[in-house]
Amino acid sequence: MTEHDDLNLFQRLIGHLSDVERRGVDAVGAALIDAAGGIDRIGDYKVMVAYGGGKDSTYVVAIVRAVQLRLQLDHGRTFTMRVANMRHAGVPTAVMENIDRVYAALRMLDDDRAELLTVDRTEIRRFRVDLPLPESVVTVNRLDVLMNGHRSAGDGRPTFCNSCNLAVADFYGRAGWWDGGVDAIMTGDSRREQALYAAWIRRLARATGVEPDRGGALDFSQLLTALRGIGDAYYRELFGDGDDAVLAERSVAVGNRTLQPRFVSIYDVVSYRVHDHWDLIVDFLGFRFDDLAFSFTESDCANPTLMAHLRGLRAELVDGRGYAAGIGEYLEFAEAMMRKKEMPDRLIDLALGRYDSPAKISERRTIAADYALRAFGLSESALAAIVFSPFTDQGKRLAAFLRRCHADHLGRLDRYHAALRAEPGTESEADWLAEVSGLPIELLRTLYHDALVDFSRRDTVMARVRSGDPHKQEVRTVDPRTGAPVVELISGR
Repeated sequence: MTEHDDLNLFQRLIGHLSDVERRGVDAVGAALIDAAGGIDRIGDYKVMVAYGGGKDSTYVVAIVRAVQLRLQLDHGRTFTMRVANMRHAGVPTAVMENIDRVYAALRMLDDDRAELLTVDRTEIRRFRVDLPLPESVVTVNRLDVLMNGHRSAGDGRPTFCNSCNLAVADFYGRAGWWDGGVDAIMTGDSRREQALYAAWIRRLARATGVEPDRGGALDFSQLLTALRGIGDAYYRELFGDGDDAVLAERSVAVGNRTLQPRFVSIYDVVSYRVHDHWDLIVDFLGFRFDDLAFSFTESDCANPTLMAHLRGLRAELVDGRGYAAGIGEYLEFAEAMMRKKEMPDRLIDLALGRYDSPAKISERRTIAADYALRAFGLSESALAAIVFSPFTDQGKRLAAFLRRCHADHLGRLDRYHAALRAEPGTESEADWLAEVSGLPIELLRTLYHDALVDFSRRDTVMARVRSGDPHKQEVRTVDPRTGAPVVELISGR
């Protein structure tokens, strides 16, 4: 890009920023010059932004791009900007299309000062909007959803987010250390949020038997080392100790300890409420709140739609209260979360309006079921099995699952128990259980000897993680046995 191009883009970009945000751009630029050791060294400085493809991270990318252009125009030199986006099976195509539009609007696609990376677990490639998602990523995600779901009866956060959050930690390490590493990582989290998160990781690590450090603030490598220890304990609990390949595939990368990027927050110098910069995000950058990509509190992931779907299936199949009853409970939770995040009314109305009639609920059910099959390879039968969790606790709920979902197989209950105990002569039963659940028989047998997680206790890593997770809420529901009103704690996004 020429100096004229830079000036034109910068003027158009800051034209969408408030006076506070413009002063923030200057303040961040000054902080980066200081961190680099002076303006003469800024050209060798590399800054990373983790870009999920949602509205908030889009805003961070735009602000950092403004800082980059400001330094170039003022000093004739600037830092390299690495933007890395992590993908998993719950990321719809619309997210990549949003990212592509944002990059195009910010003139980053052909700018040598911008490194645009897509990280698919261990595979790091230059961003391309039509880059295919590796089948290996889908396979890992599917197994994780199934195993987490069966241990939690399909509760939203454990089922979809626990493994994903550990994968995010791995992503930060791989993206931050790739090809010589970066000097700084820009974040929209406040310093207080960062400190609370680090303190929570330290407590969780110690409760899990991991001692990440001898005190003091955790640096980048120590943070990831602690998360690696937590992840290793979590996956041993989930999959057992027998499969080293499964555990190694999910281990958080700890990278190069000699390269320790610092976190630089823009939180204190900008506005994070989406309605404060709607024109920037939507009009200038071309961000679209797609039907699947915008899912309750998320604008870069369709998994919350599946969380609501599982709640509906649980109410219908397990409790006998009807699919719409479960959806209503999830909407109560989701609205509380959206308001807590200060989302604008127009987005809250858009998210909730998709379910505001029986016909729309039926339509959303079809959309969710189709997406589960397309993205994760999960059939309605596999999702039904998740909400029953029929294999844990020595198959305690297997009879109820068969009675409700596969009544013609109830007469073979004893044979299915025998297959889960690996008794000889039960190969056909093992094959049927694997087909219905979506899990190989070896993992069904692992579940058979495990218990459904009791979230009222903290004797499992999964329960400890959920106890410290703020994304949960009490909702009003009904005891299916007595019909009496009760309050239940559920989690999700």
